[in-house]
Amino acid sequence: MPEALLGAVEAGGTKFVCALGTGPRNLLARAVIPTTNPAQTLGRVADFLADSAHRHGPLAALGIACFGPVDPDPTSTGFGHITTTPKPGWSNTDIVGFMRSRFPVPIGFDTDVNGAALAEHRWGAAKGLDTFVYLTVGTGIGGGGMARGRLLHGLVHPEMGHVPIPRDFAKDPYPGRCPFHGDCLEGLASGPAIEERWGRSCTELVAQDEVWELEADYLGAAVATYTLVMSPQLVILGGGVMQVPGLIQRVRIRVARRLAGYVQHPALQGDLSEYVVSPGLAQDAGVLGAMALASQALRKSRLYSNRHSSHV
Repeated sequence: MPEALLGAVEAGGTKFVCALGTGPRNLLARAVIPTTNPAQTLGRVADFLADSAHRHGPLAALGIACFGPVDPDPTSTGFGHITTTPKPGWSNTDIVGFMRSRFPVPIGFDTDVNGAALAEHRWGAAKGLDTFVYLTVGTGIGGGGMARGRLLHGLVHPEMGHVPIPRDFAKDPYPGRCPFHGDCLEGLASGPAIEERWGRSCTELVAQDEVWELEADYLGAAVATYTLVMSPQLVILGGGVMQVPGLIQRVRIRVARRLAGYVQHPALQGDLSEYVVSPGLAQDAGVLGAMALASQALRKSRLYSNRHSSHV
């Protein structure tokens, strides 16, 4: 019996990455669609999925790993909506409802970072672990992960990119760019914040040590906080900003400095190169996370159908 074909949508603030396949070794179609307004962007996504399904076979399920904040609670009337996002024009967008109107299949929905964490757990750097953090540093900053083998949810979902960060105002007078909190982690350390503070693109700033020393200060403080609060077995740092050469090594130094030897575990000894790591799936973690959400939704749907059939 052939494997079920899964649709995957990594919905980002800059671009939507879409794919059709069964897993990382079998991606049959892929597209990158710029994020414009909801109607145009989601229409192009749906057209890609429909065309790919026509060429390769029908969709069995769809996964959406979305920038946030979002409502990931299937029992909520707002399930599948993007909520109070800073992305202009996207607040209160019913992304699941739009896709469900075109594709009557099980749909898995979560944050982009929880999706990426699920993919890293299934196929990447966190394989075999049950408690870890995935942080992406790019256009925004978001964090997700697992605790005891379950994706992190509570009232809604983690907002690790919006935690307050200790700072030296004399060293960095930049006020931050988060429209909600000003100088939270995202407001200080996202790609747009770096570029606004220094007046040049990240690409142009690669050789400027003072830029990445400051960035490492902020990210190191955040990772140390996550370590103290969650006690993760691993911290994965992804996103475009983390591709800057040497940045992850600088962050590891700051994490060790912040923890100051207080948490005693072999994983936190030495240079932390096996504790603070890059994604095992590189830049595919997000779209593969969406595919993992689709697989999870399909499995739940089949379990429900089997239980329902057994009681008929």
